[in-house]
Amino acid sequence: MKGYAATFVVALLVYLFLTAGSGDIGLFGVGLWSMEEIVVGIVLSALVSAGTTRLFCGDSDMRMANPRRWLTFIVYLFPFFFAMAKANFDVAYRVITGKIKPGIVRIKTGFKKDLSVLLLGNSITLTPGTLTVDIDDETNDLFVHWINIRPEVKEKVYCDPKIVCGSFVKWARRISE
Repeated sequence: MKGYAATFVVALLVYLFLTAGSGDIGLFGVGLWSMEEIVVGIVLSALVSAGTTRLFCGDSDMRMANPRRWLTFIVYLFPFFFAMAKANFDVAYRVITGKIKPGIVRIKTGFKKDLSVLLLGNSITLTPGTLTVDIDDETNDLFVHWINIRPEVKEKVYCDPKIVCGSFVKWARRISE
């Protein structure tokens, strides 16, 4: 129940932040939300909490309720967006020149938490040129379709995560493990 409450509060705060300025109820005489927005926020936060408590604060593990982890996630967005921009240029270059050697590689993550696997898999998928296609549920290894597999990687069973996704593994571990 404690995990559900923490997830609910975080979801409601994020919703209220994203909808600020939509009404006449607010702080210090400034209209920030309408009553309808607050009610919808409470209902949506309850639904989101019901579906994501296991990922956010599962097994009474309140690690993701720590504001330091949220700040670390916000800091992570800067290297993530830089890597995404760099990958956009790389994909554009490969499309124009035709230098494409696609294939699927297996990345050994070593993660123990589902949230770490989720964060890494989504980060890889959002970066152009890579797509997470499967997860080994027993080992939490990721299978990633990569637009340009290097010859030295193609012959190995496991691919070094730094080659495919840079520092994403380190950041995912720092945020959620």
